[in-house]
Amino acid sequence: MLSQDDNERLVRIGPGTTMGGLMRNYWLPIFASADLEKDAQPQTVKILDEVMIIFRDSDGRVGLVDRVCPHRGAPLIYGRNEDCGLRCVYHGWKFDVDGNVTDMPAEPVRSRLKEKVKIKHYPCVERGGVVWTYMGEASEADRPPLPNFEWNMVSDENVVVTFRVQECNWLQALEGEIDSAHAPILHGRIDDGGSINQWVAKRDLRPKFECVRQDFGMSIAARRVLNDDTLYWRVNQFVMPFYSLVPPQANDFYELSGHAWVPIDDENTLCLMFSYRPDEPLNPKSREVFLRGHKGRETGHHSEAGHANLGPEVPYGRYVSRYRRETGYHFDYDLQKTTWFSGLPGLWVQDAACQSGVARVYDRSTENLCTSDTGIAMTRRMLLEVAGAFEETGKLPDRYNDPDLYKVRALSLKLPVDEPWADSGNQLMRANVGEPLGYEL
Repeated sequence: MLSQDDNERLVRIGPGTTMGGLMRNYWLPIFASADLEKDAQPQTVKILDEVMIIFRDSDGRVGLVDRVCPHRGAPLIYGRNEDCGLRCVYHGWKFDVDGNVTDMPAEPVRSRLKEKVKIKHYPCVERGGVVWTYMGEASEADRPPLPNFEWNMVSDENVVVTFRVQECNWLQALEGEIDSAHAPILHGRIDDGGSINQWVAKRDLRPKFECVRQDFGMSIAARRVLNDDTLYWRVNQFVMPFYSLVPPQANDFYELSGHAWVPIDDENTLCLMFSYRPDEPLNPKSREVFLRGHKGRETGHHSEAGHANLGPEVPYGRYVSRYRRETGYHFDYDLQKTTWFSGLPGLWVQDAACQSGVARVYDRSTENLCTSDTGIAMTRRMLLEVAGAFEETGKLPDRYNDPDLYKVRALSLKLPVDEPWADSGNQLMRANVGEPLGYEL
């Protein structure tokens, strides 16, 4: 379990907090590029408990600026996005993507006021269909490069990336994915249908765990008995500061997948999910069900039709889901009795309901951890060590600014009982874009 003080230290991420300060040293994925059109209506976002406005200007550049006009405090969400800037509708002050004031219509022509006023902004770059921002204090020359995550570097046809909002703190959400024990139970069926029921992990519901501390974070290996001679290993990865990587399953629709669990504030998380193949396009059927759902149910991805679309004034309003606490996650008791173990409509909904259904910040001091929670306990310990070092001396993790540190894959291996997974998987977990998995599923 986590003490109340330790839990607070890890989940509070606003300005002036330890974890918030730590995360500001990393590039943060915050929006889908495709959802920002030139000269279109701005959108409200909230990152690390800061509410901002995001827009794409006439030249295609992305701006992330304060939501408040520095003149008289008018809301910039109603600003006119035109002619390479965002113009406040109150008095017409206009701001570019770098926060500069480029026009003050009501001021004298010779006024130099616009040279003295600058709106808060954060730099943005785009890669692989994702907008990234840096909210730290380092100068442009001293900022780390973008992390070379494989999912953000493969060809468009190889990957699907989706966004949604989850109603709990980032750590509760992340811990759900590095927990490998729940998958064949929570996501299972009570009838004979579905791929989960045929999954080899379903044969052994009592996995044993081994955890290895890595430069990038933590490898969490779950060992299941396949037969007398063979063990089935699934190695999930936790990658600093808030990423989780999940191995492929052994079927024709394999893909590597995972999440970025980006803190919106202390009680809400932006969940970016990615699924990809490193060396070939995704199966077209996989892409279809990821984006559209399957027979009215959600997959690991949030479907396009499942968003509530609360509007541009609500932080991440376009990514808020219809499946949330106030709608009961669309739980169906009749289906729980006849078909689905959980009664919840799809993979990510099942996870979110368990992670967020009780409290946005759960009191972890009331938990009773067991052996299957080894990976969670070790990851928490590592995070507390990193947070403590940063709090005391400002020390950041070694190699945090090495872009190739993030070239990591999760693993799904079938090995002889006497063959250590770490020896066999050491090279296989290193990601090189364009290279196949290197093992049979």
